[in-house]
Amino acid sequence: MEYITLANSPQAKKRARQSEVSRGENASKRSEMRTYLKNVTKAIAEGNKALAATLYKKAVSTLDRLVGKGLIHANKAARHKSRLNSHIKDLA
Repeated sequence: MEYITLANSPQAKKRARQSEVSRGENASKRSEMRTYLKNVTKAIAEGNKALAATLYKKAVSTLDRLVGKGLIHANKAARHKSRLNSHIKDLA
């Protein structure tokens, strides 16, 4: 794969290559996170508490993993977890 950069030195060219790869991986992981959150939200909207709780566990795992990798801030993850959990608890 050819990388087009403005870098001139070998180490700058390598850094540009690495950044491009990690940008793609990070975008994929963020998309995965959004999908999990969306699935939990759909289950809550349908009123399916058991399904929502199961999907919530997967979403929490994904959020915590992304916080550990530095892709999202810890407070953002905590906010999502708190809001989703309170919605699940409100289901009858």
